Amino acid sequence: MKENSKNQDTQSITNRESDIQIFKDVLSNFIGTLSGSMFTYGMGYMLLDQTGLAMSFGIDMLITPIIGLLFLIPVGNLTDRLPHKKILIWSILSRLITLTMFMFTINHFYGLYKLIPVVIFLTINAISVNFSSTSYSASVHELVNDTRIQKLGSLSLAATSLSSILSPAIGATLYSAVGFDSFIYIEIIATISSLFILKSMHFHYDKSKVKQANISLKDFEAGLAYIKKRALLKYVIIIAVVINFIFTALSIGVPFIIKTQLKLQTSYVGFLQSSLALGMLMGSFLMMILPDKKWFAQKILIPLLLFGVEFIMLGFIFLDEKNRIYLVILGMLVMMSLGLTLSILNIAFQVRLQTTTPTHILGRIMSILSTANSSIMPLGILFYTMLFQNGFAGGYIFILNGIVMFLYTILLFSKLLSAIKIDDILNEQQVRKN
Repeated sequence: MKENSKNQDTQSITNRESDIQIFKDVLSNFIGTLSGSMFTYGMGYMLLDQTGLAMSFGIDMLITPIIGLLFLIPVGNLTDRLPHKKILIWSILSRLITLTMFMFTINHFYGLYKLIPVVIFLTINAISVNFSSTSYSASVHELVNDTRIQKLGSLSLAATSLSSILSPAIGATLYSAVGFDSFIYIEIIATISSLFILKSMHFHYDKSKVKQANISLKDFEAGLAYIKKRALLKYVIIIAVVINFIFTALSIGVPFIIKTQLKLQTSYVGFLQSSLALGMLMGSFLMMILPDKKWFAQKILIPLLLFGVEFIMLGFIFLDEKNRIYLVILGMLVMMSLGLTLSILNIAFQVRLQTTTPTHILGRIMSILSTANSSIMPLGILFYTMLFQNGFAGGYIFILNGIVMFLYTILLFSKLLSAIKIDDILNEQQVRKN
């Protein structure tokens, strides 16, 4: 009954209104991601200069999963019980206040002590982002109709990818020219802009169905029970834990290898990171062309197999320390391929989840999945920081990562394929029932 009501609500949103909502979302995404990525790069460069730590570019990945675990139950429960627009507005306002406080305190700390205001800011910011990202993922049916969900996901990722292409070059240039303070001012302006865009968006939820907010364990357990019922979700979590652990080597390893082990300029980091984002942009446009209800198994299984191969290739590229042209050209191609496969995998699964999960429980499911997938990342950051700081050649680390990822995917391949087939049957039965 609740699923039927969801479909009635989404069908009342016209294609024209859906397209307007998509435009606003894409614009907000582009502004927020461009400024946010520049801010992250600026902070990473600043910390690397001040502390010399390999984890300078990965501190947020260390903090965010911990916050996700601590706030797992309240985020999921409140998202399913409060109006999503209200949650998003309060999240942006809290982030704006935190940014302002950060601006007035950061320059009073030096060296390793810079980590004090950075960690405090990233902690509060992680809470805000956790609420906003979960609420946004759970509100897609309130913004667009079902026929526009894949378009929304693809264009949102395209905006994110485009801004990620531009941000490394702009961030490195801006940091060299004027230092870190300018990044804070830009982020404050971008956050205010995103707030105004959000205020203009129309969320089509039925106010009579909004329940009283609470953070009961029983509601959280209902989300876990739903995941247990769908084998596909269980196997996605199992695989994502290993993938996210290994991907932390990419996030903190590429800047450290290039700047510290290969002794190359920061611009090389920008080339590779921009190529990753370009690949994601290509993948998002490809997913707009591909039908959303066909070839789901291929969209999931092929990228998983390619990840291991791509990591191995990147490792061999980093082992050639003398040929810089080889590093740039082949490195950019491999990073582009990584971004393409990552984009296809993410969009395919997000669309499947958002179109087949009842709206009244979607917030809890998104919160549980997000937290489960990222909870391993702090261990990955600490593990790879130890390897890189102790002089292990980055190329060999990437090769070993690729082998482990490929073998792991092969071991779970048949079980994941079976889970996808079962999920397809369950979804077909649900459609007939409705």
